[in-house]
Amino acid sequence: MTSRSPEQVASYPRPPRLELIAGEVSVDLGGACIAKADHYHRVLETFHPPTVYLPPEAFLPGTLHEATGRPSFCEWKGIASYWDLSSPDGTNRPQRVAWSYQAPTEPFAAIAGWISLYPAAVDRCWLEGESVIPQPGSFYGGWITSWIEGPFKGDPLHPELI
Repeated sequence: MTSRSPEQVASYPRPPRLELIAGEVSVDLGGACIAKADHYHRVLETFHPPTVYLPPEAFLPGTLHEATGRPSFCEWKGIASYWDLSSPDGTNRPQRVAWSYQAPTEPFAAIAGWISLYPAAVDRCWLEGESVIPQPGSFYGGWITSWIEGPFKGDPLHPELI
């Protein structure tokens, strides 16, 4: 596990900032590690735990599936398309639980084609050796670790953070 200095999400910027991090990240689903990388991007935005983006090649073949349905729009990054994930054998397939920006806005161009996901939708996400806690609620996809300090948007104990 990596020892990191505490970060207060209240001090994260708005508009958000993108950072490339050299550190291990992995995703487990259906008893298998379906994605693993030694670097990731994270988006830091006021009152949000970081949203983590993995390079598409981090995912095992057959574990990423284009999802059907409407795209969504982020005021900072642009139009997002969605992905289903699965175990390598195609089972354990949660739908529309990952997303990517194929043509993001200029400040976020580095994450074009990279994949983020809701940590609550998979068995476990790991960030720098630590098991991730999903951001509260069903709308946000933040990754909470011991060095990320709230309060966070989506937390029912902090409804003022809309």
